[in-house]
Amino acid sequence: MLAVSGKSAEPLIRLENVSKIFNPGSKSEVRAVDDVSFSMQSGEIISLLGESGSGKTTTARLMLKLSQPTSGQIYFHGQDIIPWTKQSESIRYWGQVQAIFQDPFASFNSFYSVENLLANAFRLVKGTFTRKEKVDKMLWSLESVGLNAAELLTKRPHELSGGQRQRIMIARVLIIQPEVLIADEPTSMIDASSRAGILNILLKLRQEMGMSIIFITHDLGMAYYTSDHLYIMNQGKIVERGTPDEVVHHAKNEYTKRLLEDVPTLEKKWAI
Repeated sequence: MLAVSGKSAEPLIRLENVSKIFNPGSKSEVRAVDDVSFSMQSGEIISLLGESGSGKTTTARLMLKLSQPTSGQIYFHGQDIIPWTKQSESIRYWGQVQAIFQDPFASFNSFYSVENLLANAFRLVKGTFTRKEKVDKMLWSLESVGLNAAELLTKRPHELSGGQRQRIMIARVLIIQPEVLIADEPTSMIDASSRAGILNILLKLRQEMGMSIIFITHDLGMAYYTSDHLYIMNQGKIVERGTPDEVVHHAKNEYTKRLLEDVPTLEKKWAI
């Protein structure tokens, strides 16, 4: 059984010496995640940062039990989740640890309407619901993320904008109300005008519901302003960790310093 949520000295999630090796022992061996250890407390926001191929998304997939690590342990409320192989165990876990991904379109079944997608979320929610209770909660969740629920329930993915699809995935999270949300590049594939709105909605989940959030991002600026702790990844390893101020103002690793050099500032003067 999963532990009951609540404040505790025990980290909410803890990774210990986790590695994921693809094609081990062959010439094409890839150490996508290499001896990674970190933890987060309940209610925290942390960010895993790095360029494409750094291992941050693979780390997220391991935490979501979408992939098995080659070695190491992953703990949730002090319990090792790696031995949980039964479907019932995974369903209980996914009721408490959820994700939204970089490409919201890929998260939809193209034959499903918005109502179908949201209705499926109830299989991860404890309790039984009448049809009316489900519809009322779906309408509430869509309105909570700034969408016109009545207009969208019957629509399918190709009829929606990228920003709408991402907000619908967050609405699904609102129905489930997990303890942890893993947000994998949630604003990278939507237009700039929608990014601030999506980010503000995610931050409200922590503020109003106490949800813990793991941002997977290459955007050091966003991570600096939203996170309690930063973890910089390069070639599958965590090469720098600390509070945003520690990492940004007192970086020790050369890779981190290169990332900081690429962050645009108003002080930079561009040649025209």
